Amino acid sequence: MKVLVTGSAGFIGSALSLRLLERGDTVIGIDNLNDYYDVSLKQARLARTVEHPRYLDLRVDIEDTERLHAVFAEHRPERVVNLAAQAGVRYSIENPMAYVRTNLVGFANILEACRHHGVGNLVYASSSSVYGANTEMPFSVHHNVDHPVSLYAASKKANELMAHTYSHLYRLPTTGLRFFTVYGPWGRPDMALFKFTRAILAGEPIEVFNYGKHRRDFTYIDDIVEGIIRVLDQVPAGNPHWSGAAPDAATSLAPYKLYNIGNNNPVELMEYIGVLEQCLGKKAEMTLLPLQPGDVPDTFADVSDLTRDTGYRPATPVAEGVARFVAWYRDFYRV
Repeated sequence: MKVLVTGSAGFIGSALSLRLLERGDTVIGIDNLNDYYDVSLKQARLARTVEHPRYLDLRVDIEDTERLHAVFAEHRPERVVNLAAQAGVRYSIENPMAYVRTNLVGFANILEACRHHGVGNLVYASSSSVYGANTEMPFSVHHNVDHPVSLYAASKKANELMAHTYSHLYRLPTTGLRFFTVYGPWGRPDMALFKFTRAILAGEPIEVFNYGKHRRDFTYIDDIVEGIIRVLDQVPAGNPHWSGAAPDAATSLAPYKLYNIGNNNPVELMEYIGVLEQCLGKKAEMTLLPLQPGDVPDTFADVSDLTRDTGYRPATPVAEGVARFVAWYRDFYRV
């Protein structure tokens, strides 16, 4: 297939592009290479794909309506995976308008481009953050998620609502994936594993929020990519049993689906840090701090719908995934 991947220089987008190329697809990768974090890391990720004969590397911002439509018109992608977004819960408190521009305006541009250029399936990144104030565990896509606790989370919930509208009005097949704490080689420097590794190796203290009592459904990058591929290949159909009298939040009469994509096995943050210490051969000096605004104490993904529909099964335990990250980090940064 010809697949357009937005955020192609990002952590997930780069790994997905590699897998699509490996299986024989053509990839149109678009990214604006913004400086939210180290651009040289994004360029290093791109270096893994740009020389491939079936990979097209384009500098495009999804906020640029005309440029985006021109790309769709020229290259006619059959499927689209939208991973371009302004990420980060805490940054959304400091810079809310960045989320409005990219996650709302940019996503509306993606929907319009898919609608007008005959895209057969749009898969897009949502987030476990949409569960917000929910406390019932594990988090299920069938739960109500109307109480986000950060603008980032609200923007991702809005993406799900916007996608449903396009599925309903224009029969555009859309699938939202609620990612749960993705980690692994080539990861994001603003994420805990990256920050902890850098600080521990430098002999600096790490900031441990909620006094280390977080539980997170850490999900290894290869498992995430496997789930995206499976969903991309399965175009959603409407749920004929859906009823407006008792609406199911994860499906619709329209060709619309939502899935959790996680490890289905939450790990306490202190245990996660312990695994990292073992892999690094060095103890962490910790500064214990309270829960930060916008954060939630625990996440736990119910992935039963994704398993039922696609056969998805996360296969990478945290100890193995963290070890692979540490090996990559030491090699990439020569430490």
